[in-house]
Amino acid sequence: MTIAYLGLGANLGDARQTLKDAVVCLAQQRPITVLAKSSLYRTAPIDSSGDDYFNCVVKLETTLGARALLRLCHLIEEQFGRERPYRNAPRTLDLDVLLYGASSIDEMDLVVPHPRMTERAFVLIPLVELEPDLVIPQRGRADAFVAAVADQRIEKVATCQCATPGAQPRGPAASNAAETSPTSTKSNCR
Repeated sequence: MTIAYLGLGANLGDARQTLKDAVVCLAQQRPITVLAKSSLYRTAPIDSSGDDYFNCVVKLETTLGARALLRLCHLIEEQFGRERPYRNAPRTLDLDVLLYGASSIDEMDLVVPHPRMTERAFVLIPLVELEPDLVIPQRGRADAFVAAVADQRIEKVATCQCATPGAQPRGPAASNAAETSPTSTKSNCR
Protein backbone atom coordinates (compact mmCIF):
# COMPACT_ATOMS: atom_id res chain seq x y z
CA MET A 1 0.00 0.00 0.00
CA THR A 2 1.21 3.46 -0.90
CA ILE A 3 0.13 6.81 0.53
CA ALA A 4 -0.64 9.31 -2.23
CA TYR A 5 -2.02 12.84 -2.35
CA LEU A 6 -4.33 14.11 -5.07
CA GLY A 7 -5.17 17.72 -5.85
CA LEU A 8 -8.77 18.29 -6.95
CA GLY A 9 -10.03 21.41 -8.69
CA ALA A 10 -12.99 22.63 -10.73
CA ASN A 11 -14.40 25.91 -12.01
CA LEU A 12 -17.22 24.91 -14.36
CA GLY A 13 -20.75 23.94 -13.39
CA ASP A 14 -21.46 23.32 -9.71
CA ALA A 15 -17.77 23.05 -8.84
CA ARG A 16 -18.32 22.66 -5.08
CA GLN A 17 -20.67 19.72 -5.56
CA THR A 18 -18.41 18.22 -8.22
CA LEU A 19 -15.50 18.09 -5.77
CA LYS A 20 -17.68 16.46 -3.10
CA ASP A 21 -18.90 13.91 -5.65
CA ALA A 22 -15.36 13.27 -6.90
CA VAL A 23 -14.16 12.44 -3.38
CA VAL A 24 -17.06 9.98 -3.03
CA CYS A 25 -16.17 8.51 -6.42
CA LEU A 26 -12.55 8.05 -5.33
CA ALA A 27 -13.65 6.41 -2.08
CA GLN A 28 -15.75 3.92 -4.04
CA GLN A 29 -12.77 2.63 -6.01
CA ARG A 30 -11.72 -0.81 -4.77
CA PRO A 31 -7.93 -0.20 -4.76
CA ILE A 32 -8.26 3.13 -2.91
CA THR A 33 -8.96 4.08 0.69
CA VAL A 34 -9.53 7.79 1.23
CA LEU A 35 -7.80 8.63 4.51
CA ALA A 36 -8.45 12.37 4.73
CA LYS A 37 -9.76 15.36 2.80
CA SER A 38 -8.78 18.97 3.30
CA SER A 39 -11.20 21.81 3.63
CA LEU A 40 -12.60 23.27 0.44
CA TYR A 41 -10.86 26.41 -0.84
CA ARG A 42 -11.86 29.05 -3.37
CA THR A 43 -8.97 30.37 -5.44
CA ALA A 44 -8.27 32.74 -8.28
CA PRO A 45 -7.29 31.12 -11.60
CA ILE A 46 -3.53 30.97 -12.19
CA ASP A 47 -2.28 30.87 -15.78
CA SER A 48 -5.91 30.23 -16.69
CA SER A 49 -9.16 32.00 -17.40
CA GLY A 50 -12.72 31.70 -16.22
CA ASP A 51 -14.40 31.73 -12.84
CA ASP A 52 -12.70 31.11 -9.52
CA TYR A 53 -11.73 27.53 -8.79
CA PHE A 54 -12.73 25.36 -5.90
CA ASN A 55 -9.91 23.13 -4.70
CA CYS A 56 -9.10 20.51 -2.09
CA VAL A 57 -6.48 17.83 -1.45
CA VAL A 58 -7.20 14.19 -0.68
CA LYS A 59 -4.86 11.81 1.13
CA LEU A 60 -5.35 8.20 0.12
CA GLU A 61 -3.87 4.77 0.44
CA THR A 62 -3.74 2.65 -2.70
CA THR A 63 -2.50 -0.59 -4.18
CA LEU A 64 -2.38 1.03 -7.62
CA GLY A 65 0.93 1.98 -9.14
CA ALA A 66 1.48 5.66 -9.92
CA ARG A 67 0.66 5.29 -13.62
CA ALA A 68 -2.50 3.29 -12.88
CA LEU A 69 -3.55 5.94 -10.37
CA LEU A 70 -3.07 8.62 -13.02
CA ARG A 71 -5.18 6.59 -15.50
CA LEU A 72 -7.92 6.27 -12.89
CA CYS A 73 -7.81 10.04 -12.29
CA HIS A 74 -8.21 10.68 -16.03
CA LEU A 75 -11.10 8.21 -16.22
CA ILE A 76 -12.89 9.96 -13.33
CA GLU A 77 -12.27 13.36 -14.95
CA GLU A 78 -13.88 12.07 -18.16
CA GLN A 79 -16.87 10.74 -16.20
CA PHE A 80 -17.35 14.27 -14.86
CA GLY A 81 -17.26 15.76 -18.37
CA ARG A 82 -13.66 17.00 -18.47
CA GLU A 83 -12.62 18.34 -21.85
CA ARG A 84 -9.14 19.52 -22.81
CA PRO A 85 -9.62 22.04 -25.63
CA TYR A 86 -6.37 23.86 -24.73
CA ARG A 87 -3.77 24.04 -21.96
CA ASN A 88 -5.18 25.32 -18.64
CA ALA A 89 -8.72 25.55 -20.01
CA PRO A 90 -11.54 25.94 -17.46
CA ARG A 91 -12.60 22.49 -16.27
CA THR A 92 -15.41 20.51 -14.76
CA LEU A 93 -12.88 18.46 -12.78
CA ASP A 94 -9.11 18.25 -12.53
CA LEU A 95 -7.39 15.48 -10.58
CA ASP A 96 -3.63 15.74 -10.17
CA VAL A 97 -1.30 13.19 -8.59
CA LEU A 98 0.69 15.44 -6.27
CA LEU A 99 2.69 12.86 -4.34
CA TYR A 100 3.01 9.09 -4.60
CA GLY A 101 4.77 7.78 -1.51
CA ALA A 102 8.38 8.91 -1.51
CA SER A 103 8.64 8.34 -5.27
CA SER A 104 10.24 10.71 -7.71
CA ILE A 105 8.96 10.09 -11.22
CA ASP A 106 9.97 12.12 -14.26
CA GLU A 107 8.29 10.81 -17.37
CA MET A 108 6.73 12.60 -20.31
CA ASP A 109 3.15 12.39 -19.01
CA LEU A 110 3.74 11.80 -15.28
CA VAL A 111 5.91 13.90 -12.99
CA VAL A 112 5.77 13.26 -9.26
CA PRO A 113 6.07 15.25 -7.07
CA HIS A 114 3.81 17.44 -9.18
CA PRO A 115 6.17 19.95 -10.85
CA ARG A 116 4.28 23.12 -9.84
CA MET A 117 2.89 22.09 -6.47
CA THR A 118 5.29 24.31 -4.51
CA GLU A 119 4.22 27.33 -6.60
CA ARG A 120 0.47 27.01 -6.03
CA ALA A 121 -1.39 28.13 -2.91
CA PHE A 122 -4.36 25.98 -3.96
CA VAL A 123 -2.15 22.91 -3.49
CA LEU A 124 0.12 23.93 -0.61
CA ILE A 125 -2.46 25.36 1.79
CA PRO A 126 -4.78 22.30 1.74
CA LEU A 127 -1.79 19.95 1.73
CA VAL A 128 -0.27 21.57 4.81
CA GLU A 129 -3.72 21.57 6.43
CA LEU A 130 -3.80 17.76 6.05
CA GLU A 131 -0.15 17.13 6.93
CA PRO A 132 1.57 20.06 8.68
CA ASP A 133 4.94 18.24 8.76
CA LEU A 134 4.80 16.80 5.25
CA VAL A 135 8.10 16.52 3.39
CA ILE A 136 7.98 16.73 -0.40
CA PRO A 137 10.58 14.34 -1.85
CA GLN A 138 13.70 16.17 -3.14
CA ARG A 139 12.22 19.57 -2.15
CA GLY A 140 11.78 19.68 1.62
CA ARG A 141 8.97 20.57 3.97
CA ALA A 142 5.75 21.68 2.26
CA ASP A 143 5.15 24.45 4.80
CA ALA A 144 8.48 26.06 3.84
CA PHE A 145 6.96 27.04 0.47
CA VAL A 146 3.79 28.68 1.83
CA ALA A 147 5.34 32.16 2.22
CA ALA A 148 6.28 32.18 -1.49
CA VAL A 149 2.59 31.84 -2.50
CA ALA A 150 1.21 34.34 0.02
CA ASP A 151 0.26 36.77 -2.78
CA GLN A 152 -2.14 34.24 -4.36
CA ARG A 153 -5.78 34.68 -3.38
CA ILE A 154 -7.14 31.68 -1.50
CA GLU A 155 -10.00 31.47 0.98
CA LYS A 156 -11.37 28.57 2.97
CA VAL A 157 -14.99 27.90 2.07
CA ALA A 158 -17.52 27.28 4.80
CA THR A 159 -19.03 24.00 3.67
CA CYS A 160 -21.80 23.92 6.23
CA GLN A 161 -23.88 26.95 7.05
CA CYS A 162 -26.53 25.08 8.97
CA ALA A 163 -27.58 26.09 12.44
CA THR A 164 -25.73 24.35 15.22
CA PRO A 165 -28.01 22.39 17.51
CA GLY A 166 -29.11 24.69 20.31
CA ALA A 167 -27.80 27.83 18.59
CA GLN A 168 -30.03 30.87 18.41
CA PRO A 169 -30.98 31.98 14.87
CA ARG A 170 -29.63 35.37 13.77
CA GLY A 171 -30.48 37.88 11.07
CA PRO A 172 -33.71 38.85 9.31
CA ALA A 173 -34.96 35.28 9.00
CA ALA A 174 -34.44 34.64 12.71
CA SER A 175 -37.97 35.56 13.74
CA ASN A 176 -39.51 33.29 11.08
CA ALA A 177 -37.20 30.43 11.99
CA ALA A 178 -37.95 30.83 15.68
CA GLU A 179 -41.69 30.85 15.01
CA THR A 180 -41.70 27.74 12.85
CA SER A 181 -39.17 25.64 14.75
CA PRO A 182 -38.20 27.04 18.14
CA THR A 183 -36.42 23.89 19.35
CA SER A 184 -35.34 22.31 16.08
CA THR A 185 -31.88 20.75 16.12
CA LYS A 186 -32.11 19.04 12.73
CA SER A 187 -29.27 19.89 10.36
CA ASN A 188 -29.80 20.18 6.61
CA CYS A 189 -26.13 19.75 5.74
CA ARG A 190 -25.26 17.87 2.61
